[in-house]
Amino acid sequence: MQIDYIVCPDSIADKLESKHRVTVREARQVLLNDPRIRFAEKGHRAGQDVYGAFGQTLGGRYLAVFFIYESDTATAVMISARDMSGKERKTYGRK
Repeated sequence: MQIDYIVCPDSIADKLESKHRVTVREARQVLLNDPRIRFAEKGHRAGQDVYGAFGQTLGGRYLAVFFIYESDTATAVMISARDMSGKERKTYGRK
């Protein structure tokens, strides 16, 4: 999957910082740093499915970033980001 553009609406950016203590910059770093991407669920519109990207920030933080992938424009629209759970981190370390 190729991501050419990353979009984060202001309302989502506020939620990431207040609820999950993740900055948009950290989430972008994960998406741009060769993450492991996994299909999460089928989107409400054709060509807009939800995916999870699992990776590290440049500072070494392990994050899970969830986004809608718009295949026609290769755009990732962030919908959430959080620290990886222990199980996710264990799985991430094995691959």
